[in-house]
Amino acid sequence: MKITKEQAAGRIMVALDYPDAEAAERLITELQGIPCYLKVGMQLFYTAGPSFVSSLKDRGYYVFLDVKMHDIPNTVKGGANSITKLGVDMFNVHAAGGSAMMEAAMEGVDMALSGSGLNRPAVIAVTQLTSTSQATLNEQIGISGSVEAAVIRYAELTKKAGLAGVVASPSEVEAIKAACGSAFKTVTPGIRPAGSAVNDQSRIMTPGEALRQGTDYMVIGRPITAAANPRSALESIIEELISYE
Repeated sequence: MKITKEQAAGRIMVALDYPDAEAAERLITELQGIPCYLKVGMQLFYTAGPSFVSSLKDRGYYVFLDVKMHDIPNTVKGGANSITKLGVDMFNVHAAGGSAMMEAAMEGVDMALSGSGLNRPAVIAVTQLTSTSQATLNEQIGISGSVEAAVIRYAELTKKAGLAGVVASPSEVEAIKAACGSAFKTVTPGIRPAGSAVNDQSRIMTPGEALRQGTDYMVIGRPITAAANPRSALESIIEELISYE
């Protein structure tokens, strides 16, 4: 099934992995007019702050605030409340925090939305980081079994807690959809266009391969941000997705 240029752009989350707003500004300006998501991670958010996120929304971007909250339920509830008030389109928590913590995040969202007129953000949970290998999972994190089994267990827990979806590698998308339903969203880092460096990712796919797996959103950082012409790099990925059948 073919998708439109706008639909393809809306599936791409460009990772703003920069140390401050000034460093990110050139890329943000260069991508202006392309209806993609911008992913604001911890490093940038901790330096640029809430006003930076608001400025992205003012310029028409979709924003995924990637702060991976993992704390006691009451603290996460308060954090989710504050994040929702920023008007972001998506944010995340760690599924490893458990059901009570994830449910508290949703309570924080509901509190912020009450009488506000704000749009409801999609709240998703991190299952296992795409840098996590089998050896890391078993020998260091202390979880037995396969990476996929751990991901599916966390995805099912996330769905029961009422969240919209999970962050997982593209190789786990089909299994997540089978376990949790096609409407359960998947956000997939570890996307590398053909010929790109793998860097610190362990479980990766090309954009076209990820789309074939059924992923809803794909996070792409260095193949775009480190390109000589980032706008052209993003447009090439969009064209690859459009040509998918």
